[in-house]
Amino acid sequence: MQFKDLWPSIRVAMLCEQKYGALINSFSSEPHIISDLEAQGCKDFISVGFSSNEVHQHSQEDSTTSHRDSTELEPAALQHNISLDIKCLVFPQGDTSRFKPARPDSSGLLGYYLLDAASVLPVLALDVQPGHTVLDLCAAPGGKTLALLQTHSVDYLWANDLSVSRTTRLRRTLQSYVPKELLNENKIHISSTDGLQLGLTEENRFDRVLVDVPCTTDRHSAMVEENNLFTRSRTKERQKLPLLQTQLLVAGMQAARRGGHIVYSTCSLSQLQNECVVQQAISLAQEELGITVQVQDLRWFAQRFSDTFHFAPHLSVGELVLPHLCANFGPIYMCKLQRIN
Repeated sequence: MQFKDLWPSIRVAMLCEQKYGALINSFSSEPHIISDLEAQGCKDFISVGFSSNEVHQHSQEDSTTSHRDSTELEPAALQHNISLDIKCLVFPQGDTSRFKPARPDSSGLLGYYLLDAASVLPVLALDVQPGHTVLDLCAAPGGKTLALLQTHSVDYLWANDLSVSRTTRLRRTLQSYVPKELLNENKIHISSTDGLQLGLTEENRFDRVLVDVPCTTDRHSAMVEENNLFTRSRTKERQKLPLLQTQLLVAGMQAARRGGHIVYSTCSLSQLQNECVVQQAISLAQEELGITVQVQDLRWFAQRFSDTFHFAPHLSVGELVLPHLCANFGPIYMCKLQRIN
């Protein structure tokens, strides 16, 4: 059995009420957002793991950092960055209190976006630096796209999703949170394109690529019958997912520049959609495209956020990180890769 002794706690958590985090919208001028949430007992899980020395060091690095050309392979020490510009507040462990609806500021921009706090982890692992070009290959409904913009480091963001209806929802999300002057084609490009094609048409273009693929969304499937991939009528669609996921990850590798980083993520517990996809994509990229990628060690990342999320032991490949459900947060699998050539 895949999870062995962990499974009982995972199963219980899967069936518990979902817990949300509030991704703070730094574009909003609504006053006292963070202090009001902190008064309710919330904490920013991203900054809470940093010591004062680390925060000071981070601020010094930010003040001196210029755009690093992705064609330069980054030393391992420089890959352990976390953006403190992203803030996501959560209630304490065991507290499933609901957030109130976000209020608009004088420009109509909402103060925070509600999402499963674990969804922010792939964006943090991507480590966007000032001046970077970023591809969000499967962007809708937009929570991770919005988190990417909160870094204030993205020079150009391409947000793509195959579904026109989901892309429409993505546009509406960004319009509710991002100033109009930033929503232009020179800064943010939104498309409804087959992500598999972007690997060919945008090859070797992006410093960072997020490949948050369609998956079985295990927690949703366990709780909700509507649009459930585990229904008998959708069996073939579910069985085809690993192939689609592999193709999308290969496309993400193609779109990344030499030295660029790719983060692959799902909200599934399935090895077939996680480790197996990564291993297959690495082999295909090497054998068919001559692209070499290297898996990045994320154990430091798991340690950084161990106060908020419980991460399962490495299941097959030491560098892969899989958080299991904890304190009502959903599952997130992710793997970070760097394109070598």
